[in-house]
Amino acid sequence: MLLKSPPSLLKMVMANLIGVLLIIEVIVSGFPFGADGLSMGYYIMNCPLAEPIVRHTVTRALDADPTLAAALVRMHFHDCFIEGCDGSVLLDSTNDNTAEKDSPANLSLRGYEVIDDAKEELENQCPGVVSCADIVAMAARDAVFWAGGPVYDIPNGRKDGRRSKIEDTINLPSPGFNTSQLIKMFGQHGFSVKDMVALSGAHTLGVARCSSFKNRLNNVDPTLGSEFAKTLSKTCSGGDNAEQPFDATRNTFDNFYFNALQRKSGVLFSDQTLYTDARTRGIVNDYARNQAMFFLNFQQAMGKMSLLDVKEGAQGEIRSNCRKIN
Repeated sequence: MLLKSPPSLLKMVMANLIGVLLIIEVIVSGFPFGADGLSMGYYIMNCPLAEPIVRHTVTRALDADPTLAAALVRMHFHDCFIEGCDGSVLLDSTNDNTAEKDSPANLSLRGYEVIDDAKEELENQCPGVVSCADIVAMAARDAVFWAGGPVYDIPNGRKDGRRSKIEDTINLPSPGFNTSQLIKMFGQHGFSVKDMVALSGAHTLGVARCSSFKNRLNNVDPTLGSEFAKTLSKTCSGGDNAEQPFDATRNTFDNFYFNALQRKSGVLFSDQTLYTDARTRGIVNDYARNQAMFFLNFQQAMGKMSLLDVKEGAQGEIRSNCRKIN
């Protein structure tokens, strides 16, 4: 597999300069974002090492296993789309409740141990202060940057939710969704069409299992390129759990995903439909030829996602163990 060289320091600085300056300005001003209880620099006074601890934990984990970058971003998405960004995806099932993480849609989620490690160190440094929901959001941000993506910051102050039920995962988008279904589901969460396409670009990281795209082979999907269909068929010869990278640089955050869609080489139907549909094709083309535009729109959309239905005050808690409610 061909791997793109890591972006140079100069390129990363130039691509993200505006975002960095805005972040510095916001942190200095302490401007609150969205929900009343969230703000930049939220932990500066009561746990000043919170963000460095999470960043160090994520970096250490990704240095050992680069595939966890995709896992941490996906975990954040699956958390926020169900009951908001409240760490509900982390809760284990109990004798009388089957939690979100045991839904078929979440069985392939990974990286829980990274969140556990960060939480353990944070509890040692400042017990009862940093929420698991904030750790998930920060870990996803740090994973994107580690993989060569845009630098962005998010406000903190989310509380951990107390509900996690398998039936709620019906609200996750399916790999078989068409563009209309994607626009509708993302729109229900306040995302624009451009936001949706930018967030779909997170598939520049990671892999999909054969079980999520084999129906495209069985039913001869006309949106699938004939040569790429052979690649997917070869992957699926290894069984339902065989993995196919979304693009040629599975551990690098870039715009290669959108280039693949232009070649009719989107792995999931919900990927390729973004290029097939006239409503989103132009955005795909923009991102394919302009990585800086994709990075900017992605960091804006991730900031918006991190504010979805957050719990504040008595609506939630600060778990001492991310896997169970207090």
